[in-house]
Amino acid sequence: MKQFDIITIFPKIFNSYFNESIIRRAIKFGKIKINTINLRDFSIDKHKTVDEKPYGGGAGMVLMAEPLIKAVDYIKKSGKNKKIKTVVFSAKGKQFNQKTAYDLAKKYDQIIFICGRYEGIDERVKNILKADEISIGPYVLTDGDAAAMVVISAISRLIPGVIKLESLKEESHFNLRLEYPHYTRPETLEYNGKKYRVPKILLSGNHKKIAEWRENHKSY
Repeated sequence: MKQFDIITIFPKIFNSYFNESIIRRAIKFGKIKINTINLRDFSIDKHKTVDEKPYGGGAGMVLMAEPLIKAVDYIKKSGKNKKIKTVVFSAKGKQFNQKTAYDLAKKYDQIIFICGRYEGIDERVKNILKADEISIGPYVLTDGDAAAMVVISAISRLIPGVIKLESLKEESHFNLRLEYPHYTRPETLEYNGKKYRVPKILLSGNHKKIAEWRENHKSY
C-alpha cells in the first residue's frame, strides 16, 4: 500500500476530491492510504500560530519551520522501515512531470507532502528534512493543496491495480509518449449548422491503419 501524508492548514479541503472516483476506489480497496495532518496541531504556542512575517520585510506571511518539522517527525515515527520521501511544493521547485511521477511511485512506500500557503515556507525546512522541492507548473498558486491533489492523482494511477494496465499502455505520456486525437459517438456531430465527422480510418476496423494514423497525428 502506498501512503500519502499531507501537511496542511486546511485538511478538510481534500475531502471532496479524494472521496470520489478512482482515488476513492483505490483507498477502498487498500491500494493507497491518504492522511491529512493539520499543521496547527503542531504549533508551539497556545494561539496555534504557524506563520510569521518574513525577516527582511516583504508582503505576506511565511509558514514557520518548527511546526512543519515537528509534523514531519511525528509522521516518520509511524513509518519505520519504510522508504519515505518528503516533498515541498514551491513555485521555484523542479517542475513535476511524468518521469517524476514514475520515480515517486516506484521508489517510495510513503510520501509526505508539505503544502505551503501565503508566501511559502521557511527555507530551512527543505534543508533540514532533505526534502525535494517540486512545482507543478510555471505559475504561482495560492497554496500547495491543489498541487498535492495533482501529484497524488498522477502517482496513484501508476500503482498496480488502481487502473487497468491497458489504459496506461494506450494513454498519452506512457513512457513519455505524445498524444493523439480521440473520438467517440456519434460518428457525425452537428453544431450551429455544421457537421463534424469522425475520421473514416477510425471506423474502418483496420487496426494497422489506425495505429499508423494515430502515430502520424501525435502532438504535445
